[in-house]
Amino acid sequence: MASLNIVLVEPEIPQNTGNIARTCAVTGAALHLVGPMGFPLDDKKLRHAGLDYWPFLSLSYYDSLSQFFEKNTGNFDFAGRCFFFTTKAQKRHCDVKYPEDCYLFFGRESAGLPEKLLFEHPESCVRIPMMDQMRSLNLSNSVAVGVYEVLRQWDFPELLCSGELREFDWAKAKAEHPLSQFL
Repeated sequence: MASLNIVLVEPEIPQNTGNIARTCAVTGAALHLVGPMGFPLDDKKLRHAGLDYWPFLSLSYYDSLSQFFEKNTGNFDFAGRCFFFTTKAQKRHCDVKYPEDCYLFFGRESAGLPEKLLFEHPESCVRIPMMDQMRSLNLSNSVAVGVYEVLRQWDFPELLCSGELREFDWAKAKAEHPLSQFL
């Protein structure tokens, strides 16, 4: 499977990070946490929000954004594989084509990504559309929107795209209950 990388820069709320960890685990995305963070990694709220998904998560931690770039510079070409999610972007997140092995960057809840980083890479900045006068979506919701847009473009590789009922059989339901009965 092509790899998808989520980079959280200085997250402040442990519950958001825990929810994002769960999203990463269920989609196969790697999570990169860039400090300083607003909570310790052993925070109870962080662990609780991620439930029992932690063992299924590919997790890396960096002390700073500069350390992240130092350790990963050889892994990707900045121009085409890094996308900075920000309310300040000029183009929509769904208007770009996400290549394999891309990195989606999200900033801290109170301030977003550093503006200097955004200014230096305007072609890589993307925005999730929202109503005017609204500050932003919740961080964990923004990550989910970004992750699933990438996976949609990739046709959800290696993800189970249908499910089964516990007490009933879909095939039997289709045979016994024509669609007109549900209208």
